[in-house]
Amino acid sequence: MSKKIFITGTGTDVGKTFVTGLMMKKLNENKKKSAFYKAAMSGNERGADGNLIPGDAVFVKTMSGIAQPLSEMCPYVYEAAVSPHLASRIEENPIRMDIVRQGFDALCQKYDYVTMEGSGGILCPLCFDEVKLQLEDVIKELNLSCLLIADAGLGTINATTLTAAYMRSNNIPVKGIVFNRFRPGDILHEDNLKMCETMTGLKVLACVKNGDTELDISFDLLESLYESNIKRENSR
Repeated sequence: MSKKIFITGTGTDVGKTFVTGLMMKKLNENKKKSAFYKAAMSGNERGADGNLIPGDAVFVKTMSGIAQPLSEMCPYVYEAAVSPHLASRIEENPIRMDIVRQGFDALCQKYDYVTMEGSGGILCPLCFDEVKLQLEDVIKELNLSCLLIADAGLGTINATTLTAAYMRSNNIPVKGIVFNRFRPGDILHEDNLKMCETMTGLKVLACVKNGDTELDISFDLLESLYESNIKRENSR
């Protein structure tokens, strides 16, 4: 049975795709058959053939070295560099849960590990027209637990604590935090780590520095973050 996890962040451009690439590289180096999946990607460029290139998927595939074809990685690829709900409206291609689920389930049948990445932060809407669809709906529909990616710099205490509190209040399991752009010995970054752990009750499982090519955690810890099925507590 496939094991999976959802990668979310405290906002846009905190390094979700970079950390995902490092995670999948470690899986691949340990001979695990793994796949990447993202419901929607916006802000993509067109290739010479005129077709949109799923930029995040290309990045993860290149960094990790996985064999998975790009065509499996994302059902909705948009050109407009805006939130997916707006890009889907502009390009008249609304995101549907059944299509997202179909692609995800197909990967779970084919691969041992599936890493799904979200768009933006946890409150990012995917569709907000006839049907309202948000990331948390996808997480719950696919029965996933999450890893929270946060920038190590100024402002992360508020962003990380609020994100963790929102997820906890909405019955979304969080396995831990990964700090990105971390500078060892930097008094701000070191204090942010301690404060985020204290205020969220979550462990910072790894710290990623600029230019890192490996995720500095053991393979056993990484593997333990992926789950086949999770049990959700009743919402308050």
